[in-house]
Amino acid sequence: MSRVDNPGQALEFVRAARDAKAPFEIVAGGTRRSVGRPAPKTNGGDLPLLDVSGLCGIIKYEPEELILTAQPATKLAEINAVLAAKNQRLGFDPADWSQLLRSNGATTLAGAVSCDASGSGRLRHGGARDSLLGFQAVNGLGESFRAGGKVVKNVTGFDLPKLVCGAYGTLCLLTEMTFRVYPKAQHAAILCLSDVTPEIGFAALRNIAHSALEPAGLAYLPASMIAPAKFDGGRGVALIKLEGASKPLEEKIAMARDLLGAAVQRLEDDMFAAIGSGEKFSDLPGDVWRVMVAPSDAPRVAKELNVQHWLGDWAGGLIWLAAAPSDAARIRNIAAAAQGQAMLLRASPESRTSLGLFAPQPPALAALNRAVKAAFDPLSLFNPGRL
Repeated sequence: MSRVDNPGQALEFVRAARDAKAPFEIVAGGTRRSVGRPAPKTNGGDLPLLDVSGLCGIIKYEPEELILTAQPATKLAEINAVLAAKNQRLGFDPADWSQLLRSNGATTLAGAVSCDASGSGRLRHGGARDSLLGFQAVNGLGESFRAGGKVVKNVTGFDLPKLVCGAYGTLCLLTEMTFRVYPKAQHAAILCLSDVTPEIGFAALRNIAHSALEPAGLAYLPASMIAPAKFDGGRGVALIKLEGASKPLEEKIAMARDLLGAAVQRLEDDMFAAIGSGEKFSDLPGDVWRVMVAPSDAPRVAKELNVQHWLGDWAGGLIWLAAAPSDAARIRNIAAAAQGQAMLLRASPESRTSLGLFAPQPPALAALNRAVKAAFDPLSLFNPGRL
């Protein structure tokens, strides 16, 4: 394993790999290495590893401007603590999949962005692509380059920051990242509609999503995903998270009750962190999937999936489920019929190798992705075969 501790070393390493035509796997915290296809073998051995954990630390934080610049391997725990001290937070609510994936290590900033790992809070401020303003990186030609900027209103040139979000480290080696951050709410309230079917529950969540309440979380849990010791949810529960200062929050709660009726209860337990991180599936057998569909299709898709353990986040835009490996083709077909996408998040190395992270793309889209990849990394040096 090789290691780099600064952008200059990263640049030299990539140039050497380019000259040798030697691909490698990028590793920092290592908590998401089991997402996507396993690294291929080279010359009968494992793919060389590049440890970038030394590229860590906050470079500049301007709380009054809501801007933070950090190196990619900075631990999310450190960033969250620094932001919390100024009553601020990352808007895309980065999710920690460590417990679900049974991985050790510390989750990092670039790991969350590269895997587009947004939690339930994504509903309010968008995903990583909506928060990443700019970055510095090394491409596969051995060139250091910058994209985007360090201010919110920067629209010059191509919006490359959006490309690296969800690219799983296959386009470039990140060395610096700049984010827009957001104020952290003073208070939060969890509202619940109990004993509702998926059809009624998701309809209630969409009603809240389309209102002026700016919810911070909207999820539906069927009875199989509710711990009986916590409360009796009956057929299922629709969960709503609202945030704000004390008086405005109470006004939001009153508005939610006007929209949904007097049956709305207030809960003390905030389950949204466990929902967004997939923690509720960590002890369940089988493969774990994330199926992304239009929220209005969620009740029908959930019924067609017909699995015991599932839940809907993002008002139905994201369905988590656990299923047997033999269900893979059926799950992908259901997602495709709904014009959605099924992501295989946790599975055996054999299943990940054969199925890949996502279903094969249509020819036109696949050709476009190959062209983008060739522009950034023509020799396929970075995390080859992962997508």
